[in-house]
Amino acid sequence: MAYSFKSVTIRTDNSESGMKKINELWADIMTGKVPLDFIENGAPVKGLSPISAYSDYESDEKGKYSLSVMTVTADFFAETESFVAQGKYVKIDESGETVAECADKAWSKVWELTASGKLERAFTIDYESAVPAEYTKDGKAHCYLYIAVK
Repeated sequence: MAYSFKSVTIRTDNSESGMKKINELWADIMTGKVPLDFIENGAPVKGLSPISAYSDYESDEKGKYSLSVMTVTADFFAETESFVAQGKYVKIDESGETVAECADKAWSKVWELTASGKLERAFTIDYESAVPAEYTKDGKAHCYLYIAVK
């Protein structure tokens, strides 16, 4: 039977084993083992993008949380940008040679800002969108985090 999902969710944390679970999930998605509907016949579907949503925080970045990888349309990004303009979210934008590198840089920045008191996270629902280098004009991978603030 052929099927595809709009989203898949795991419960994890930021430990080494938690990061391994996240990497395995993404590997399963990108190889089609977990068929999310933004990929069809091994290629991205025009107009659809994968994002990660972080929610159901046990406490803060040190506790467990739910990670959902889901498919969205461009409307999602316009709406999320409006939340940034309203002060409900802060946008973090980092680039690097790979998606993993820019994601590490972006999350490190969030944790640094949080630890310094410059960012007061709400720990409600945060979003991550990454664009591989082969799809960007500058040839670098980009990671965009939308962090809910108090």
